[in-house]
Amino acid sequence: MLTNRQIEIIDKSIDIIASKGIQGLTIKNLSKEIGISEPAIYRHFESKTDILLAILANFQEMSAFMNEAIKDMDDTAINKIEFLFTKIIDIFSKEPSHVSVVFSEEIFKNEAVLKEKIIEIMNLKEKAVEDILLEGQNKGEVRTDIDNKTLALIVIGALRFRVKQWDLRCQYKNLKKEGDTLIDSLKRILEK
Repeated sequence: MLTNRQIEIIDKSIDIIASKGIQGLTIKNLSKEIGISEPAIYRHFESKTDILLAILANFQEMSAFMNEAIKDMDDTAINKIEFLFTKIIDIFSKEPSHVSVVFSEEIFKNEAVLKEKIIEIMNLKEKAVEDILLEGQNKGEVRTDIDNKTLALIVIGALRFRVKQWDLRCQYKNLKKEGDTLIDSLKRILEK
């Protein structure tokens, strides 16, 4: 369980990454933003890598929670995908700084432990979508002329592209509206 101070450090770290990039996330900058000393940061996390791991673990927990909620839903596969994507878009709309971390895997690739965590999170999300689509194919709700793994790649890639584009364009458009349009299109692509 994270302490309030650890949560504050994680939140400020995400904000710094969003505004200054990963190179801007230093213990010195972080301590200045929070208003505590650098040694105080180290009392809560041993290193910058540990802070980044905590950020990724937080995202992984949110994903796992959403995946479990979807498994328990008694609904069609397409409605489950819509629910999942709507929740993701809601999160990013409310916390745009999260986009910089979640969709910037390249910032973690030079550190093996961070790269492994990102791959784990990506695999989790991909498997969840693949499973939903396979279930939908087995029930006759989702098209079967394209395998579930390829369909998952298409829908995840489309969402990722839309969110990243919104972020790079400094959130000048309404992500919720853009997301709804994308979800409607994806539903038509997936329907049998």
